[in-house]
Amino acid sequence: MGPRPDVSEQRRGQIMEAAQAIFARLGFHKARMEDIAREAGVSKGTLYWYYRSKDALIAAILDRIFSREIRSLRTALGAEEPVAERLFKLARASVRHMLDLHIVAPLMFEFYALAARNGQVRESLKRYYAAYQADLAHLITEGVQRGEFRPDLNAETVARNIIAMFEGSILLWVINPESIDLEEQVMHGMEMCIRSISAQGGDDAYTSPA
Repeated sequence: MGPRPDVSEQRRGQIMEAAQAIFARLGFHKARMEDIAREAGVSKGTLYWYYRSKDALIAAILDRIFSREIRSLRTALGAEEPVAERLFKLARASVRHMLDLHIVAPLMFEFYALAARNGQVRESLKRYYAAYQADLAHLITEGVQRGEFRPDLNAETVARNIIAMFEGSILLWVINPESIDLEEQVMHGMEMCIRSISAQGGDDAYTSPA
């Protein structure tokens, strides 16, 4: 016989999918644990067995969403292509992830508002951004060491600027999806960033692949 399926992980995923649907429909404040249990098709007791509070469930959803971005970035760190090409691929993968999760995109900005008054959510966001920025700065530093990027760069600052460009693009897209092509916006922003840090400079710098 093969290994038995991990029912607990399947159940966690089932609950998180239900919670995302409820949060998107009702918002964090109006959503109740019983609403989530009903959506997931489980008892309240089962729901509380996996997640002790709504805050714990919100933090778990954050970790689930952001872990995809961390995995994509660490894949880029392990690649052999020029760093600029890896940054373009990373940007495109991030756009794909966001489009796949379009139903929860507005929730991300509720997360940010919630973080201002909820310590658990704030710590989850801080951990994610600290890890992502550190890995991204490492990738920028590799580009400097390979002679692709200017030697005077502050890799941490460049990493923060890239994150800000992507988050700002998502915000514009969430507010006005009819007028914003998220992929075009992000790829143009990444191209501008790479041109500004390229050791070649100007029109000879890297341009986004088609």
